[in-house]
Amino acid sequence: MGMQSSAESPQPVRVVLQAVGGWIGRLGRIWVEGQIAELNRRGGTAFMTLRDTVANVSVRVVCPVRVLEAVAPAPQAGARVVVHAKPDFYVARGTFSLLALEVRHVGLGELLARLEQLRGTLAAEGLFADSRKRRLPFLPGAVGLICGRGSAAERDVLENGRRRWPAVRFEVREVAVQGDRAVGEVTNALKDLDGNPEIDVIVIARGGGSLEDLLPFSDEALVRAVAAARTPVVSAIGHEQDNPLLDLVADVRASTPTDAAKRVVPDVGEQFELVRQLRERGRRVILGGIAREEAWLAGMRSRPVLASPLREIDRLTEQVAGLRDRARRCVDTAVTRAEDDLAHTRARLRALSPATTLARGYAVVQRSDGTVVRSAEQVTTGETLRVRFAEDGITVTAGDRIDQEGDA
Repeated sequence: MGMQSSAESPQPVRVVLQAVGGWIGRLGRIWVEGQIAELNRRGGTAFMTLRDTVANVSVRVVCPVRVLEAVAPAPQAGARVVVHAKPDFYVARGTFSLLALEVRHVGLGELLARLEQLRGTLAAEGLFADSRKRRLPFLPGAVGLICGRGSAAERDVLENGRRRWPAVRFEVREVAVQGDRAVGEVTNALKDLDGNPEIDVIVIARGGGSLEDLLPFSDEALVRAVAAARTPVVSAIGHEQDNPLLDLVADVRASTPTDAAKRVVPDVGEQFELVRQLRERGRRVILGGIAREEAWLAGMRSRPVLASPLREIDRLTEQVAGLRDRARRCVDTAVTRAEDDLAHTRARLRALSPATTLARGYAVVQRSDGTVVRSAEQVTTGETLRVRFAEDGITVTAGDRIDQEGDA
């Protein structure tokens, strides 16, 4: 029943606002869906503006920060959410707001939240680590291709791959790339190609699409199957901006199916040009080495010892002759000096020799035992003595001693 009032008996503002607050209070707790247009935090409270995605209307939402932190990932401006809230009317200012009790992601936001949680789990297990990713073969003999039936992705990979290297062979597995059957068919095709020893690399390709269309390529079972594959896997899902979890676990991530063909199959023209450049580089290296050796050989041949070997022999002959003459002169000088020393020594010996004294008329008197008689007192009468002269000697018998005075 409406509130009674008239121009003559109007209702006070407080009464009207209190009535409005009562009516709003009777709404009870409700679930509200919208998009966060603005989000500000002040202490332990967050203030959001929740906008209707169809009509140009919005409502103010007051939310404790702990409620926001309970949501993973934390809502940001632009996210679509569902808010469980209690309507509140602030009588003092006449403003309406919602007191948030719970916040959830809705639709796309909910999918993104689940994918973010799965991404964190797989990353913690090391499935996205660069250390486990393998290098692609330089020239694959056979390429496994998993794609949709008659899809543009299949055409792009095959045409670009064969244009780059006509001899490459493709093993194509056409599967469902969206919907409920996509995960099972892609996983089975992956296991089939991975079990073929002739397959050197596997490409999983699909064109662009919405998040829901690409959701099978973020499935945990498929991601783990790719991580367990022994054959290198290339992910070519969607366009550059698309980023399913398959891109993170694959050994190589290609932005498009065409880019996948370029990464897997080398260009024959580029390889021929590379071979030509390497051959030219090798030729320059070899010719440069030969030129250096020729210059070294020319320098060696220009040396006198090789330019005129006889001249060097003559020079060495002259050197040997000079050394020989020098040695002869040294020997002659040494011999002459030795002869002079010997002559001087002989002269000194001759001057000091007793024979020289005897040659001047002196004689040496010796007893029979060879001792020299130095005075008459040493001789007895009748003793046989030997008198030695310079050339010969005689044997005499000693007589009586004659005194020096009588001799005088």
